[in-house]
Amino acid sequence: MRRFLVLLISCVLPLEAAAQAYRAENWLLVVPLNTFDFEVIEDRGVGARGIWCAAGEFAQTVLALPVDERLYIKTPRGPSVSGVGRRGVVFTTDASRAEGDAGQSYSVTVRRAGENLPSHHARQFCRDKLIELEDF
Repeated sequence: MRRFLVLLISCVLPLEAAAQAYRAENWLLVVPLNTFDFEVIEDRGVGARGIWCAAGEFAQTVLALPVDERLYIKTPRGPSVSGVGRRGVVFTTDASRAEGDAGQSYSVTVRRAGENLPSHHARQFCRDKLIELEDF
């Protein structure tokens, strides 16, 4: 019986830790850091568009933010704050927490603090993989 309990606990604890993170539709991991901030972990060579996609999806799906809510880069692409040996981008929903120029942005980058997009614009990058009938 004791062996069964040890096995059960060892299986359940990792699931509880993983429940805190969110897996976006493009398979990037999004880790909530606090009420306003979350980190998108870079993976498989996904570029800026994929990182913004995961941030927009997380903001709308998990945080239930309005589609016109702006997302700001708090910490540009660099060493992850939530895991050793990974690279990530920290986003915030509060403009006052983002350093750098927080003017409206039309470029797609994850290399400058203060860069921002509305969550619906960021989420549009998730549609890159869709193929329309007219494409053939």
